[in-house]
Amino acid sequence: MGSDGGHCSFVLLAEFDILAGAQLKYQFPQPLGVDESVLAMSMLPDGAETQLDDWTIFFLNQTAFNTISPVLALDTPEVKTTPLSGEPATDAKDKPELLCVLNLVRTKHDPTLNRGARVLALAICTRHPFIQIFKPVLLMALDDYFSDPSQDCLARLFDAVNSMDLSGAPVLTRNEKMVMRSSERKDIFSEKFAHLAPPWNNSNNKTIPQHRSTHSAESFSSFEEGILMRHKEREETNVSVQLPTGHSSPSEASFSLGGSAVWVGDESGEGEGEEDSIISYVGTAVTESTRRRRSTDASSGSSQAHLKDGTLRPMQTPSYYDPNLRSGMAKDTHFYHTTVVYKDHQLPIKMPLATFPEEVGEYSLITLIKAFSSQALVSGPQHPHLHTNGPQTHPIIILFNALVTGKRIIFLGYRKPAGEVSSFVLSACALGSGCGVVLRGFIERAFPYANLNNRDEWEAVPAFIAGVTNPIFKSSPTWDLLLDISTGSVTVARDIHSTYPVSAGMPLGLGVPNMVRTATFNTETSLGSEEDIVRSANAKDGAKADFAKADNNADNIFIEDIKSAIEYHYGESLVRLRFTEYVLRFVRLASRFEEDTTGTTKFGYPSHAYDGRAPNPRLGSGIVFNDESVGRKELAANSHRIEAWRKTNSYEYICADFRKAHLGFDMSHQLFRMRNAKTLSDPEVSAIMRTLVENVKTYDQVVELLAYLMFHGGGLLHLAFCLFHQKESVRDATVDLFDQLRAFPVGVLFLQALNHFQRYAYVRQAHAREKRFAEQYQQQPPPPQQQSQTQSVYGPSSFNRTYSTDRMITPTMNGGF
Repeated sequence: MGSDGGHCSFVLLAEFDILAGAQLKYQFPQPLGVDESVLAMSMLPDGAETQLDDWTIFFLNQTAFNTISPVLALDTPEVKTTPLSGEPATDAKDKPELLCVLNLVRTKHDPTLNRGARVLALAICTRHPFIQIFKPVLLMALDDYFSDPSQDCLARLFDAVNSMDLSGAPVLTRNEKMVMRSSERKDIFSEKFAHLAPPWNNSNNKTIPQHRSTHSAESFSSFEEGILMRHKEREETNVSVQLPTGHSSPSEASFSLGGSAVWVGDESGEGEGEEDSIISYVGTAVTESTRRRRSTDASSGSSQAHLKDGTLRPMQTPSYYDPNLRSGMAKDTHFYHTTVVYKDHQLPIKMPLATFPEEVGEYSLITLIKAFSSQALVSGPQHPHLHTNGPQTHPIIILFNALVTGKRIIFLGYRKPAGEVSSFVLSACALGSGCGVVLRGFIERAFPYANLNNRDEWEAVPAFIAGVTNPIFKSSPTWDLLLDISTGSVTVARDIHSTYPVSAGMPLGLGVPNMVRTATFNTETSLGSEEDIVRSANAKDGAKADFAKADNNADNIFIEDIKSAIEYHYGESLVRLRFTEYVLRFVRLASRFEEDTTGTTKFGYPSHAYDGRAPNPRLGSGIVFNDESVGRKELAANSHRIEAWRKTNSYEYICADFRKAHLGFDMSHQLFRMRNAKTLSDPEVSAIMRTLVENVKTYDQVVELLAYLMFHGGGLLHLAFCLFHQKESVRDATVDLFDQLRAFPVGVLFLQALNHFQRYAYVRQAHAREKRFAEQYQQQPPPPQQQSQTQSVYGPSSFNRTYSTDRMITPTMNGGF
């Protein structure tokens, strides 16, 4: 974000005239170069006079008919110079930037007027997808215009929005956004807000006393306090080992046997009224022994505690976790707090930091699911692109299939506010994209509010997603799927088979076998067990083979889980995460299908199992099926919608996105094996953990790993089980990996989410190994030619360490991925 303005590109004002109809009255700071009637009709939707207030959204720079061409070049980025997060640079070059238009329509009743009311619409054009943050200032500006109807009001609004300071807002990467939205901790990535904290202790330079009174939110748990006390008693009589203090990286930091340990503070919750949060607030602190021994606090709040000489000293700077200083920092790091000043009124603004370009405005997947939840209201012919489970395909799955296969979709809201219709369109775009995380290309063909005035133009856009309020569109032949918001009905076009003929491919007659119900829908679980296959084989011969018709089809199970989550009042964030997982699995399934049909895949890893043959063992990759025969049936059931998806722009985008991965191996495959594999050999576990140690070192790599380990799925839980593995090499590799995660604040938060037992095992093993290396260092000093080199307390760098029990595995085993 920049502080140089550019938040608002244009301000528009339209008014309904009883004789001339909708009229665009003002364009500030200059005309957009778009047909004024198009803008006026978009700003004043049908039936606007029946609503006191209504919010609508539409886009500019989508197609030729709504691409702006201002006379004077503005000092705002109307043409992209850099790609959006996850967007190929080749696509961004010379491509007009999509402008989001937030429009407020108000009807003010006045008996002195001809029609008894005055209808005005005020809109701002911005490149930011989080347009909802501008609602407060837009409300105040429209009130201002009613009291003083002049262009000066538009100028004040334009200047106020562009004066909003977002220079301090951290810009997060895709993986950082995924980590943030999966966590309910209000201190996630708090280190990115450190520059916003007021100068600490500016009046004097008193140092923090090494012992201070215990605060209720900072007290040690009795469990881990006992660990510290026992360590202290055993080590009080020992002589401290003096080791060289070279320039050690944070991931090579050591543990002090008497210094500190991972501990939990107040676990009552993140704040009042949040007792049901997924993640409880976990406190942190750093203690220092009086002997100033080198120590590592596995729950340290920031890697800034590591000084240049690789040692830990008493903290001289404030931490986010300091209750006396936290009030000066962000109360919730999911948002950036700023203000907009309009006519001496300071309006608070909360800008969300984890928004993707495919997520525009405020949308609700829960509302979308509740509106279209009845399979009985689905009418029209069945098509393999849409009905992946025959007549029992849930309406939301039909909508998802229509989105990813590029069908023309209309949301009809007769006598509904245009803002409500717009919200459904935006929700559908988020649904198809996996909440902006996985796929792209939906917003660029979305028309949240469309009307008859420019009907020919937006209906000519391939695979449009439009929201309308006029029932005349119900009889239009230009849509493939119509969803009626008022009734909850879903209608498939009668001529869809002639419009999209099904090509000969993998037969759907194989069907989809039954699936055992599980508490959690795993993102890579196959669709059945061996018993289910037998049941499926013994089914009636008269069953239709055109479509899979199992009630417990994977898609239906997923929807039932979502409905249960909504029924039990889980929040919007969890529902979004589950749909993200669903779209991720669809993409991995499509990658496997592409590999099976073409021999290679452009957006995924090749599918093969772990090969442990010496001298170069190879990790597995690709989607995992519990049974390959069941997997083939699932591929057959999804073959048509995958083939249709491969012909869309969304497919081209994901092929470009896949080439940007930081890691050189299939992380999803390894983590799925660690979580769900029925049998996992010791060599494979060792290879997985060592590969993680060797490939997860930098901050970007650490965040990418954590993006796969969402909190609601257990976080580091399954990796932490390796701390109890029977092989010492696996345990050592796990400690090394956790050390490397602990070097960064976000990794500290994930380590804090482990249970007491796992954290104690981590601390105990790290302390014991430090002691062992220290004794070896004292007994066998390094050769003279190496004494001048930088050393950690482990001796040689842990990144280059080979594990004695697995010497047959080479450090470069993943070079071919």
